Amino acid sequence: MSNTTSQHKTVVLGITSGIAAYKMLDFITLLKKEEVDVEVVMTASSEKMIDPNEVVKATGKEIHRDLFEEGFDYKNILRNHKVDHIDLADRADVIVIAPATANVIAKLAHGIADDFLTTMVLAANSPIILSPSMNVHMWNNPVTQENIAILKQRGYIIIPPEKGPLACGYEGKGRLPHLETIRDEVLRQLAYSKSL
Repeated sequence: MSNTTSQHKTVVLGITSGIAAYKMLDFITLLKKEEVDVEVVMTASSEKMIDPNEVVKATGKEIHRDLFEEGFDYKNILRNHKVDHIDLADRADVIVIAPATANVIAKLAHGIADDFLTTMVLAANSPIILSPSMNVHMWNNPVTQENIAILKQRGYIIIPPEKGPLACGYEGKGRLPHLETIRDEVLRQLAYSKSL
């Protein structure tokens, strides 16, 4: 796909605490080659998996992480009419969450918005892509499958996990799909939104 489709587009990458989070540095590189503007939101738990400083280096930008930054003052919001997670949701042409854990999938399926990522997604009007990655039993759990079905029904794009050896030592469906597969879906959604 030509990068003329993706120029001047903003992709928001949500990183959650799956083991595959470390692969997101390479994913950011893939997206930047397509000349997209990459903004990253990290959950608190994901920072145990991947160093936020490495993400800042990869994107050249600060990451989004806290709903209430240090020194938060509601008067600034009233004065400037700008709320960070709403502003980011408005600027996103596509949102992709990778790896998407069972926890974040459950939150999104039930409208729980208790951190920057889930609150931003709740405010978004752009296509939302989820790339789940987890233990095979967690993926096959009826609760996870019900949550995935709910999100599909609401228009979320799900890139299912692949089969193979998992970080936990199990074998089965749960591996993060190839980064190129996720990138291609992002580019497809960018091209689709441009054609509209």
